[in-house]
Amino acid sequence: MKHFFRQLGPGLLFAGAAIGVSHLVQSTRAGADYGFGLIWALVLIHVIKYPFFQFGPRYAAATGQSLLDGYKRLGKAVLILYFCINLLTIFTIQTAVTIVTAGIATYIFDVNWDITIWSLIITAICAVILIIGRYNLLDRLMKFIVITLTISTLAAAFMAGSQTSEAVSLTQILPKDSVGIAFLIAFMGWMPAPLDISIWHSLWSLEKAKSGAITPKSAVFDFNIGFLGTIIVGTCFVALGTFIMFHSGSSFSSSGVAFAKQLIDMYTSSLGNWAFYLIGIAALTTMFSTTLTTLDASPRSMAKTLDLITDKKIKHSYFIWIVILILGTVGILFFLTNEMGTLVQIATILSFLTAPFFAISNVLVMNSSAVPKERRPSKLLNYFSWFAIVLLILFSLWYLSTLF
Repeated sequence: MKHFFRQLGPGLLFAGAAIGVSHLVQSTRAGADYGFGLIWALVLIHVIKYPFFQFGPRYAAATGQSLLDGYKRLGKAVLILYFCINLLTIFTIQTAVTIVTAGIATYIFDVNWDITIWSLIITAICAVILIIGRYNLLDRLMKFIVITLTISTLAAAFMAGSQTSEAVSLTQILPKDSVGIAFLIAFMGWMPAPLDISIWHSLWSLEKAKSGAITPKSAVFDFNIGFLGTIIVGTCFVALGTFIMFHSGSSFSSSGVAFAKQLIDMYTSSLGNWAFYLIGIAALTTMFSTTLTTLDASPRSMAKTLDLITDKKIKHSYFIWIVILILGTVGILFFLTNEMGTLVQIATILSFLTAPFFAISNVLVMNSSAVPKERRPSKLLNYFSWFAIVLLILFSLWYLSTLF
């Protein structure tokens, strides 16, 4: 068992980063509006995105380099494009996940400080963890956090299921109205996460490798554990939405913070006061894990990208980017809170439209000469990857058609 847990690391960081708004908000809303009718969409999008996420740790284990090094071999223009995309989204994403985490903390701990104060406290806690403990502390802490959120979410789903008196239908649904189609696109687009997290995973794998605890086999095994966790937790949140909200006639708020409060209140009123802390812990650990891993991964990827673009190692660049990200987040919290809706929409659109870019780049890199032949994907996996890329392109075009 000790050896098993020692193998885990980057895969759980991947799960911690992926299990966030897409699970807590989108999956629960899917259950509330459609019951178990969109389980097909949850499973399908995981299958479609699987190879592109897997190529992150797989490339790192096979070459001893990150996907960003592989992107450089495709041309510096690829790195520059990635840098620009990241620069347009990292501050908004960090602010959004921090605010939702702060809203949950405000309600659970019943300390009515301003949401900005809570956001600053959470950001400070995450920064201290990363600056003092660095990757090793993050690795150990995320094992506890992801296991806690998984167990608490499973327990909440089981308890909610045992308390419901409604008949459960597993009939699958394909929304046909414009609102339903728009929700389906958003649900699948953010599930389990944007594809650029594959880059984060490759960087975390290299950090893990410094302790000599990673091989190509263990890297894929670790990833599969984390990836399976995102499916299980996503399904649990769909179940929670189904058991508590489906056919209730109620609807969730579009605000992430108000949604969290509403969600916890509904569990408490439906299941009893005991559910308050259970679902509260599930919600808080879900969002805190995302806030923490994002604050680590965005600076890590930006620092590495800039090193590769300039062809030189910039001293303390990781810590410099943490400071930049914190300052940008604080700036939005104080001066652009009213524009958060627009900023999140821009980040969402970019995440949708850039998915094929990351998918194609990952396939090309994984099949490059830098990867030993025996470590490259099989023909079957390559065929499936290109098929999945076509689906992602069609998915992006479908999304654009809903905007215009």
